[in-house]
Amino acid sequence: MPATDNQGSFLNRISIRRNQFIPIESSNDQEQENLELFQRHVADRFADLLYIHSSTTTTAVTNSNSNDHSSATAAATATTDSPSATHDTHTHPPLPPQLLSISWFRNLLDTYLCCEAEFKAILVSGRDPSQFSRPPLDRLIPDFLERSIKALDICNAVTHGVDLVQHWQKLAQIALTALNQTPLGEGQVRRARKALNTLLTSMVFDDKENANNNLHGRWTERTRSFGRRVGGGGGNNKDRTAGNFRSLSWSVAKSWSASKQIQTMSANLAAPRGGESTALPVYIMNTIVVFVMWALVAAIPCQDRNGLATHFQVPRNLAWAQPIIGLQEKIGEDWKKKEKKGTAGLLEELQRMEKVAHSLVEFADTFVFPMEEEKEAELASQVAELAEICQKMEEGLGPLQQQVREVFHRIVRSRAEVLDVLDQITKMSAPVPY
Repeated sequence: MPATDNQGSFLNRISIRRNQFIPIESSNDQEQENLELFQRHVADRFADLLYIHSSTTTTAVTNSNSNDHSSATAAATATTDSPSATHDTHTHPPLPPQLLSISWFRNLLDTYLCCEAEFKAILVSGRDPSQFSRPPLDRLIPDFLERSIKALDICNAVTHGVDLVQHWQKLAQIALTALNQTPLGEGQVRRARKALNTLLTSMVFDDKENANNNLHGRWTERTRSFGRRVGGGGGNNKDRTAGNFRSLSWSVAKSWSASKQIQTMSANLAAPRGGESTALPVYIMNTIVVFVMWALVAAIPCQDRNGLATHFQVPRNLAWAQPIIGLQEKIGEDWKKKEKKGTAGLLEELQRMEKVAHSLVEFADTFVFPMEEEKEAELASQVAELAEICQKMEEGLGPLQQQVREVFHRIVRSRAEVLDVLDQITKMSAPVPY
């Protein structure tokens, strides 16, 4: 993915402003130190995510594509769990994960969990509960709790969206199995084309229709050819196929809209005024929550993403916000292209899968047995690329879905802790009975 023209300016601004943080007036020196450290950590963590994209695009220009498979696999391993995985890189330095790839989103969710843990320690630990009942926290905390509820809805939708992506992966695997047969005949090509057509039809399915009452019927009709092999008679198979796709449906109301949810979350996201220094950590965490959920919705299939805002306003004079703004603008540009093309989402593996699937369908439409050597080599290259994509999905989608669930449960626990503090305040202010 080519680097954007404005990327360098963002990286320069981050470098210049890395140590320029909002001064915090507080009688508690420890609290002031904790808040400044929190800002610095947020800036560093999101700058790392932005620098990942910068180094990826720079390396992509200077290195041959022949090493993409091995280096990308090594990078995915190195950035997930094991720091020791970065050894022995003198010959082939591992590439960092591509922006909006599965590995990149795993890093993003790790960043969110780290920021959330630090924020909760600042907000709750060691703080006088009575501050929650005084301005500005008395109005910010309820807003924070409401935004958390909306984030939980998005986590649910994204979890089911990952289920759908895993289903697409299985369709791609059907095509791979067929195309890897030797010798390759018309029967195998027809089966691969049928699986890929089903995959592409589902991927370009209009987001608006996800809320339509006929969703399951339409998907069942479009994929009926694969459902007939499941069991007994025709009628039972139709019902069974409908049931299979029902399990991929969203666990939210049919009128629920991912784009409207994001718009609501970002609508009242206002930076604290000069005299509201205690509001700063809440504002920072609100911004992080909105950005993470917005990025997930843009990349993973969710119900009704039409009109998803390409950005939300974050003041550019905030040093910790600079890398978030840089990522926001890059993802926003990609989303504008996505809406024009009507693709399934910005997830890097999905975009590659869609491109290869279209190419393989074109091959299947012009297939003639026996194949020419040039056609055979081209097919082998495309099949290998699709196999690589499926492998990345197989290895990454499960852990990614688990991380989304972890984010969900973390939000629930943190919300419960804040509610406990509010409950303490209510008990403290209650009149003592005589």
